[in-house]
Parts: sequence; C-alpha cells; structure tokens
Amino acid sequence: MTTLRIADGQVLFPDMHVEPADILIDQDAGEILAVGDVDAADATLDADGGLVIPGLVNGHTHAAMTLLRGYADDKPLDAWLREDIWPVEAHLTAEDVRIGTELALVEMIETGTVAFADMYFFMPSVVEAVEAAGIRARLGHGVITVGKDEAQAREDFEAGIEFARAYDGAADGRVSTMVTPHSLTTVGRDYYEAFVPEIRETGFPIHFHANETTDEVEPIVDDYGVRPLAYAAELGLTRAGDFIAHGVHLDREEIEILAEAGTGVVHCPASNMKLASGMAPVQALLDAGVPVGLGTDGAASNNDLDLFDEMRDAAMIGKLAADDASAVDAAAAVRLATAGGADVLGLNAGRIRAGANADLAVVDLEATHLTPHHDLVSHLAYAARGSDVRHTICDGRVLMRDREVQTLDAVAIRERAEAQARDLVSRSDA
Repeated sequence: MTTLRIADGQVLFPDMHVEPADILIDQDAGEILAVGDVDAADATLDADGGLVIPGLVNGHTHAAMTLLRGYADDKPLDAWLREDIWPVEAHLTAEDVRIGTELALVEMIETGTVAFADMYFFMPSVVEAVEAAGIRARLGHGVITVGKDEAQAREDFEAGIEFARAYDGAADGRVSTMVTPHSLTTVGRDYYEAFVPEIRETGFPIHFHANETTDEVEPIVDDYGVRPLAYAAELGLTRAGDFIAHGVHLDREEIEILAEAGTGVVHCPASNMKLASGMAPVQALLDAGVPVGLGTDGAASNNDLDLFDEMRDAAMIGKLAADDASAVDAAAAVRLATAGGADVLGLNAGRIRAGANADLAVVDLEATHLTPHHDLVSHLAYAARGSDVRHTICDGRVLMRDREVQTLDAVAIRERAEAQARDLVSRSDA
C-alpha cells in the first residue's frame, strides 16, 4: 500500500464544520483511510494555508462543447440550438470530441472538479480522454430520434445502450455509464416505449434534459395532456438513480414525482440565466427531499466549467426564485457541488470521511478576496474562484499540484483545441 498524507490544512467535514486535520489516503485503493491526526505516510502533499474540500462534481455537461465556447451567444435556447449549435455539431468528428474533451478536463482539474457527467457524441473518445486525465466520470451517448427515419432512430438508441454496456468500469473503474436520451421532445414516445424496458434490464441509470424551457413543457402538455415529469413517469424514466438536467419549469406535482421516485435533478444556473430559460425551484426541490446536484452545462452556453461560479450563481438565483434571502444558503450551495452531485451520480464521494473515494481539492485561502476568514463555507459559496485551487486529487492520485496539471499537457492541449475549433467551424461553413 502506498499512502499520501494531505498535511497541515483545514478540512471541510460532512456536517460543514471546518477544523485543522490531516488526511491519510491509500493511493492504491484510491480511498481515504483516516481524517485527523496522521503520523506518517509514504508521501506528503502540503495544504498549509489551505482548506481541503471534497473534489467538486459537475453533474451535467457536454465537455467537448468547449470547442464552441463563445461561438454563438445571446440567443434563446431553441434558436441557439437550431441556428448555430446543431449545424456545427453535424460536422463533429471523434478527433474534435477528444480534443474538446481534453480542453474541458484541463479546465475542470484546474478548478477543483474531480468528477463529471457527460452526454454527447463519439463517447469512446471521451473515455480515452478521461483515462488519460485521471478524472472520474459518468458517461452516456446522447440519443436523438427527431429528424431520423425509424432505422436510424433505433440504431441511435441501440448505440446508446451498447456504449453503456461496453464502457462501464473503464479507466480502472473511474468510468461508469448511463443511457442518455437527449430529452422528452427530441426522442419519440415509440422509442421510449421500445427501449426503456431493455435499459431497465441493464441496470444503468437514465439521464435526460427536462423542463429546461417552456418550449419543452408545452408540447408534452399539448400532445399528452400531462406535465413532462408525469409523462416521463408513465414511460418509466423516473427511478431511483435516474436524474434530469435543468428542471427549471417544475410544478409542485412534478417535484413530488421526483421526490417519491428518488430521481435527481442537476441544476445548471449559469446556462439557465444566459439562455433566459428561467429560475429552477431549487429550495423547493431540497425541501421535498429531491437529490440535487450542480452542473455547468456545456461551455458554449455558460461559458466556463468553473463550479465555484455555479455555487455562487445557485445561491443567488435560488434566493430570487424563492423570494427569500435565506434560501439556498452557503452550506446548501456547497453541498450541491459536492455531496449532492456525488449522490446524484451514484459516487462514493463528495464527503471527506474514512472509506470514501479519495477525491479532493485544496483551496488556497491566502488571497485578498478570501480575507478575513470569518466563515470559510461562506467563502466557498460566495467568494472563492476556481483559480484559488492549489491541488486536485482524484482516486488518490494528484492531478494538479501547486497549480500545475500533472496528467495532461495543458499548453499543448490549448494549442490543439484552438486549431481544432477553427477547423470545425470552417468545415461547417463550407
């Protein structure tokens, strides 16, 4: 057994109190052995002047969309997708996805994220990037049936299930999979009815976009006479372990459906604000006992992957949505990005305790904007930035040490991504 001691820092405990402690990690097993007084280890990582927190969990993104960061802005979701994003995505290649994902992983590691959920295309390329980076991921092939004939639509759904079967447990167990129909409006009812029973036999969770905008609500109500989450429940899409992205336009009955089923929600506040999608009822979801995590969505609609930004946004927009300054308080916002996201994704992470995955980040507290230290949980939610992260650890492995990413060549990846993004756009314009 090879051990690592994270030494001389303060530690954020699961109940949100902070106190000085060391952490002992079994690097071979990728597990936290002890939190408290640690006498000796094979190696030491200095956390002096820092706060050790659970590594952040990005519960919903489309990682390779970093290549489209800043490509099309300031439009509502439907127009943005149909006029700008989907036409470019029609020209995506596996190489585009690999390079765009690598860029995303560098950004996530640099900002303390150790796990993410990704729904996109050419997903074997995403697995390759995850394996190289040392990060943890739950991955699914995005299934869309609209605009396809029956054979193409069935093939796409079958590809989603086959990806989940083939790659679950990849990257030394750091990859887990899911089946990811894009949404309730971009996948036809007949295909859900045909394939959901097969998915349930596999045991993989289902993740899809739901209630992001009113344009995703009204067609379901018009066509089927029920709200989207009632429709999803009829189709067998709301089980424990499943989770939806966004959930902006949820009514009380839909929140009850999610709570009773144990189906999670990943809140993406920055994307929802930028696309003017609305304000998700996060405090109502938490009060109802719905599992809630935090996500960035893709970098094309955010436009970064910094979960510290999302914590602040979640707290702020949560107060506006509830018309209550006490809603989505600092501790709740931090939980969304740590334990909440881990629970939604089904990970043994998000809490610093013995037996949990050794997925951690060290936030440097020696910054002007983090002074004075009245309340460090408040600082995490309202003042900290991704650039304050000193070290990032996943599965017991140090992915970033003293702001230097160890597993990927950040400079080379930025250069390749710049060139690849320009090539992708030129191909779509041709």
